[in-house]
Amino acid sequence: MQTPSRTALPAAPPSRFPLVFEGLMWVLYVGLYKYSRLMEGTALGRRSLHAAFLHPQLILFALAATLYIVPYYRVLVPVLLRRRRYLLLGISAMVYLWWGIKLNMVLAHGLFQHVASPPQLAEFYHAGYVEATSQLLTRTQPYLSPLFIDLLTFSCVAFVRLAFQQEAQRHRVEKEHLALQMEQLKAQLQPHFLFNTLNSIYGLSLAGSSDTPRFILLLSELMRYVLYDSGKATVPLAEEVTFLENYFELEQRKYPNASIRFATLDSSTSPLQVPPLLLLPLVENSFKHGLHHHSDRARVEATLTTTPGQLCFTIENDMLPEAPTTLAPRSGGIGLQNIRQRLQVYYPSAHALQLSQQQGRYRAQLILHLPQ
Repeated sequence: MQTPSRTALPAAPPSRFPLVFEGLMWVLYVGLYKYSRLMEGTALGRRSLHAAFLHPQLILFALAATLYIVPYYRVLVPVLLRRRRYLLLGISAMVYLWWGIKLNMVLAHGLFQHVASPPQLAEFYHAGYVEATSQLLTRTQPYLSPLFIDLLTFSCVAFVRLAFQQEAQRHRVEKEHLALQMEQLKAQLQPHFLFNTLNSIYGLSLAGSSDTPRFILLLSELMRYVLYDSGKATVPLAEEVTFLENYFELEQRKYPNASIRFATLDSSTSPLQVPPLLLLPLVENSFKHGLHHHSDRARVEATLTTTPGQLCFTIENDMLPEAPTTLAPRSGGIGLQNIRQRLQVYYPSAHALQLSQQQGRYRAQLILHLPQ
């Protein structure tokens, strides 16, 4: 037996900005700034502008001499910040960085003094190794200036990475919440709509109406779409239109004397994909509050228009006479909240939802700006 799949929401690709920002810090700060400072500290000096990158091995040395900072901003900061262990983070960072840079300098100078290229750099590496070794177990810090700049630079990298991770986590939580709301919307539709329709079918069967088989077929198609096909992130617009046509036909057969119409105007040549049941809250809202429940002269009219790059859905209905003149009672509820949140996920800054009422008519219009 086929089981209904859970509604899947589109997964946004992770932002590459933190990785790009981190790479830029290593290239610009370590590869350029530290290299230039090292060139000034060697016997080779900076003879001319063209000699700036005459000794690329110094770039590798600058990278090796900065590796101690990686566990700080990649592990120590994100782990302790997530746990909100701020005091422990401060103490751990101070202890680790104070001794880590000295040990890193010992290892970097010790390694590069054996592979110095050109040989003139061997003296620079050896002198640095001797100094770093002599200072390793002391309380003094000979690398206070580079330590401070390293700390400032890569703390920025750590906080940028953490900020983007938290933002991505927030979006995941929002999408999971929205998926649960979608399941709740479907669960809300099924019993309410099913019982009303079954009552209509029951009345038709008692009267021996020839419309009974068509009622049952329409109900079956609607329930199949809600239970199974709406579990996808997007569906072809044609399937959504078919669902709405069946919905309107079923309502028209329930209220045969009312004017219930749904029209489509398609001038777009490309097949469109839309989120399933996106328009359903607007349709349900009109049928729920429409005057057609009480008057044969009431109307519910909807139009779906697609043009290259845009989709426009408009639905209007006559309101009950006792309905208030404000939009507050019809602006809430899970249905309209759901459509607003889904629009923010699927079409951020590319949609417009307008709800209005005038002269006893309620109007909802949704405009989507679609990618070409």
